[in-house]
Amino acid sequence: MENLMESSTSNPLIALVSGANQGVGFQIAKALAEKGYIVYVGSRNLGNGEKAAAEIGKTAHAIELDVTRQSTINEAVELIKKESGRLDLLVNNAAIAHAGKPGRTLEETTEDGRATTASIEEVRTVWETNVFGVIALTQAALPLLRKSPAARIVNVSSGLGSLTWVADPACWAREHFGVVYAASKTALNAVTMAFAIELEKENIKVNAVSPGFTATALNNFQGTDSVEVGSREPIRVALETDGPTAAFTGPDGPLPW
Repeated sequence: MENLMESSTSNPLIALVSGANQGVGFQIAKALAEKGYIVYVGSRNLGNGEKAAAEIGKTAHAIELDVTRQSTINEAVELIKKESGRLDLLVNNAAIAHAGKPGRTLEETTEDGRATTASIEEVRTVWETNVFGVIALTQAALPLLRKSPAARIVNVSSGLGSLTWVADPACWAREHFGVVYAASKTALNAVTMAFAIELEKENIKVNAVSPGFTATALNNFQGTDSVEVGSREPIRVALETDGPTAAFTGPDGPLPW
């Protein structure tokens, strides 16, 4: 099937990727730019975003964006409105795994995420970025997305958020399911479905995608896949203009919600 929309130099598609200064977000932004998109590289630290945008190329523009601060969300959306007038693709990639000291091992963050002992403050902090930040940015970006003839929203989730998968006693990641990070991705999946159901009548597609167990700063680089490998499925979904809505996929195909 031919794509409904193709980016061209005369009428390039416009994308915003949150948390795009490193890891999977950077790879997504880079792939979009290579396909002719104008890409806004969202970064909490503008300097880091500017370095990333310079590495990506001339169609990448750094934009200060902290999804836990409504003021930066509003300013980012206003800037995109002023410069580009619309948004064709929003990639909600920004996420944190924990709110403790940097460099904690995956084992330590798993232990700190246990439902019976997790710090409520840490739960709140992680969910502020991974769940509430996604809702806030998506709501703010909707007026610009509605100006696109075929807008899409991609939420970068995790297979760990699949309740069906972790409920299976044979699931290898079952022991890693806690209330801090993993449950935030389950909540993100629910948020994805809620937006998808509501926006379907407006032809705005909303999907969730898992990079798989990718070595990034999120897990202290203890993942088994390289960031290039882990970015393949998120890039595919981000570039897919004629795909489904309300889908949840990973490196090996569809994932159960």
